[in-house]
Amino acid sequence: MPVTVGESLPASRAPEHPEAMTDSVADQKSMTVPLVAFAAGAAVALALGVFGRVHDPTTDGTTTLGYNTVLDMKVVLTAALGVLAVLQVFGALWIYGKLGIRAPSWLGRAHRASGVLTFLLAVFIGYHCLWALGLEYGELHNGEPVPARAVVHGVLGCVVFGAFVVKVVAVRSHRAPSWFLPIAGGILFTAFVVVVGTSTIWYLGENGWPE
Repeated sequence: MPVTVGESLPASRAPEHPEAMTDSVADQKSMTVPLVAFAAGAAVALALGVFGRVHDPTTDGTTTLGYNTVLDMKVVLTAALGVLAVLQVFGALWIYGKLGIRAPSWLGRAHRASGVLTFLLAVFIGYHCLWALGLEYGELHNGEPVPARAVVHGVLGCVVFGAFVVKVVAVRSHRAPSWFLPIAGGILFTAFVVVVGTSTIWYLGENGWPE
């Protein structure tokens, strides 16, 4: 229908539910954060796994910290890492009011400091694990099969560092959905539990505490 002189053009129709469109856009933007974080974490875990496979294990450039072997040292430090991981979960629950007890003012700083210590200790252990032991599956050089426990430990050890990336993004991002942080923390803690169980707990059951 032609528009005559003096006749105004019809105004464009406003959406019936603008708030729904706004929420939808916000949801789409917020989902970008966990998707990117999970992709980055997967890339880190995969890169470490590939390195563990192609690298020839050697004790050059490692330390035992006074223990008999690198493995003994790793068992002891992994036990300490497990304790720190439990404290991290306990601190997070306390800070977010899940324990029903008001958190003291210093708890946030202590939680961050223990988180940094946990990460640095994990890096130290992970370096010695990949550098001295590598990521093995199938058969060893002597023809013996690699135990499933060792395979799970190696794979989940790589996953821990990918989960670290996801957790850091979850903590720092203000645009992520509310479920992202507890999921990221749960994945990291679960990986820690399996790594400690397939290393320290198994070793202590078989050989006792390292000397």
